Amino acid sequence: MDEKETEKKYRPKKSLMNSFNHAINGFLQSFKMERNMKIHIALAVVVIIAALVTQVTRFEMMALVLAIAFVIFAELVNTAVEAVVDIATHNQYNELARLAKDVCAGAVFVAAMCALVIGYLVFFRKLYTYSYLSVNYINNLSGYITFAALVLVFIAVIILKSRSMKKGGNYVQGGMPSGHTAFAFALFTAIAFVSGDPVSSTFAAVLALIVAESRMETKVHTFAEVLVGAFMGIGITVIVFELAELFVF
Repeated sequence: MDEKETEKKYRPKKSLMNSFNHAINGFLQSFKMERNMKIHIALAVVVIIAALVTQVTRFEMMALVLAIAFVIFAELVNTAVEAVVDIATHNQYNELARLAKDVCAGAVFVAAMCALVIGYLVFFRKLYTYSYLSVNYINNLSGYITFAALVLVFIAVIILKSRSMKKGGNYVQGGMPSGHTAFAFALFTAIAFVSGDPVSSTFAAVLALIVAESRMETKVHTFAEVLVGAFMGIGITVIVFELAELFVF
């Protein structure tokens, strides 16, 4: 057996969880390192909230989500190329290295301009003709409101984990706060708002508590991490629904 076959045989296999963890870690590193990524995420939050307020259609929401993803994807690629170029050149000036960075920056610019055009096409007429929303707004767009709440919960979890997780840590398992608990309690709160049914709300609350208990039972999270996740999920969802109701009147 030659050296390559031996290396291949004894090379540790990556599990799906490890691959997902590496992907999340890459996103978080870009978020921590790049100021532009922070700006993109902040603008994404603003766009999602504006989409709720202006009652965008399903296809308009799809266009906005794709535009946001396109910009973030371009910024991630730009960050990766900059890191590789710096490694190859040892941070010394090189004309080709400068060209590579400029081209990647141009790709981000094209993505941002594309998103800007899509945002203009979606929002301009709605904002120009905007008036107070109908009383049936919450009932008609409860799915959008729930989606917005979950996205904001996800962003909040990512930000807190990026600040609290130590270098080389596992962002998917452990850390402050518990993302699974935050999502579970966000869904419970959304069900309570949308259904208004005590029975459905009770079942949703029980399921959320089971998720929280399982995170502690498996010792993935501490009680404090689970508690913060629960309050975060409930708090953000309540704020989103209350803001949506504010525009009804």
